[in-house]
Amino acid sequence: MDNADYLDVALRLANAELTDLPTLVETLREEPWWADRATDADLAALRPVAEALRSTLAAATDGDGETVLSGVNTLLEKHPPRPRVSGHTANPWHIHVADADAPPATEVAAAAAWGLAQGLVEYRLTQWGRCADCGNFFLDRSTNGTKRYCTTKCANRAHVAAFRSRHRG
Repeated sequence: MDNADYLDVALRLANAELTDLPTLVETLREEPWWADRATDADLAALRPVAEALRSTLAAATDGDGETVLSGVNTLLEKHPPRPRVSGHTANPWHIHVADADAPPATEVAAAAAWGLAQGLVEYRLTQWGRCADCGNFFLDRSTNGTKRYCTTKCANRAHVAAFRSRHRG
């Protein structure tokens, strides 16, 4: 994984409603080495991490730098990355942010904290958004920085609803 992947983990975790283990597994589906080992203990450990990510991202979308710094530094303090170079199975060498035998929640929390920190350093407070349709957080990488929706699906849903509203007599 690289820093962009860790940021993606942070956003997926922040946007997930961690109601049960299958929801956590679905959230981590792009990282089967976490998803396949996730337990109820991981779910319980990641709920407060997801809430802290949401609070920090909400502050970022509000342009509240002080709260963002406090939030991300608290996440890093509670879930410090412990980088390890790994070269297992058919994968080329890559970095894990926790010991290989750590529970998934330990690595997911550290990856999310590190990803958010890297994202905030690179993009500051100017490119974070909250979807006008579903409320999910996203990073606006568009050229003009005016993205309002997290996905094309949300944009289409909002545009169809607006179209139907205009054409109802």
